[in-house]
Amino acid sequence: MISKELISRIRRIEITTRRAVNDTLAGQYSSTFKGRGMAFSEVRPYEPGDEIRTIDWNVTARLQEPHVKVFTEERELTVMLLVDLSRSQDFGTVEKTKGEVAAEVAALLSFSAITNNDRVGAILFTDRIERFIPPKKGRKHVLALISELFTAKPEGRGTDLEGALGFLGKLQRRRTVTFVLSDFQVPGGPGAERALRVASRRHDLVPIAITDPFELALKPLGIVLMEDPEDGRILPVDLRDAKVRKRYREVMEKQAELRARLFRRLDLDHVEIHCGEDYVGPLLRFFHARAKRRSLA
Repeated sequence: MISKELISRIRRIEITTRRAVNDTLAGQYSSTFKGRGMAFSEVRPYEPGDEIRTIDWNVTARLQEPHVKVFTEERELTVMLLVDLSRSQDFGTVEKTKGEVAAEVAALLSFSAITNNDRVGAILFTDRIERFIPPKKGRKHVLALISELFTAKPEGRGTDLEGALGFLGKLQRRRTVTFVLSDFQVPGGPGAERALRVASRRHDLVPIAITDPFELALKPLGIVLMEDPEDGRILPVDLRDAKVRKRYREVMEKQAELRARLFRRLDLDHVEIHCGEDYVGPLLRFFHARAKRRSLA
C-alpha cells in the first residue's frame, strides 16, 4: 500500500513536471521525435511542383484530372524508459539520490509523452530485469509508473545494461524512442557496446547520464569507509590525502571521457544531468539541438 507521504510526493512531482512540460518542453519534444512513418491523409487536385510519384492514377482516370495522394507524419510514438535501479543509484549528497533524480526525469519525460498523445512504458533493471511496465497512454498510467519507480525494491545490486537492452529488443520489434537513465558507472565492455549499437539501429536511443557532484570531486573529510555499492566491498580511504583525491578525480574524469567517447562512437546524442542542478535545462537543450538538426536534414 502506498503511504500518504509518497502520494503527496508523487503529486508534487506531477505538478512540478507538468508545469515544466506545459511551459517549455511539450513543443520541443513534439518537434524532436519523428512518428512511426507517413500515413495517408487525403487526395487533392495536382498542383505545379507536386511530386509525380504521388499521383493517384485511379482517381485521376476517374475524374479526368490529375490528383495526388497527401500523406502526413504519424505523430503517435511509443516511448520506453530504461531505468537503472542498481545500488549505485542510491547514492546522493545533495538533497536527492541519483535514483530519485532519475525518477523525476522519467516523470518529466512521461508527461511530455502523454501530452503529445504518445504511449510510455518502462523497463526497470539492475543486473536482472526487475520490472516491465507495458507502454500505455494517460495520466493514471504515468502516475502508476512513477509510483513503481519510488516503491521498487530491487533484488539485484549490479548493472546489466546489455541484458536490459536485449530485453527491450525482444519486447519492442517496432521503433521506439528509448531513454536510458543511469549513472553509467559500468558503461560496459564489448557486450554493452554491441548491445547499444544494435538497439540504436532499431530504436531512437538516448542515454541520460546522472551523476552526483561528490563522485567528481571528493572533499577532505578524513578517513572514511567507502563501499562499492554494486559488489559490496568496503575499503578505508584517507580523504585528507590530496594525492588520493587527485587520483580519484582522474579516475572519474577518465570514466566520464570513456562514456562520452562510447556515445560519440555510436553516434548517440546523450544528456548529462548532475544531482542538485536543474535538469529541465539539459533536456531542453537536447530537444532543441535535435529539433534543429532535424529541420536541417
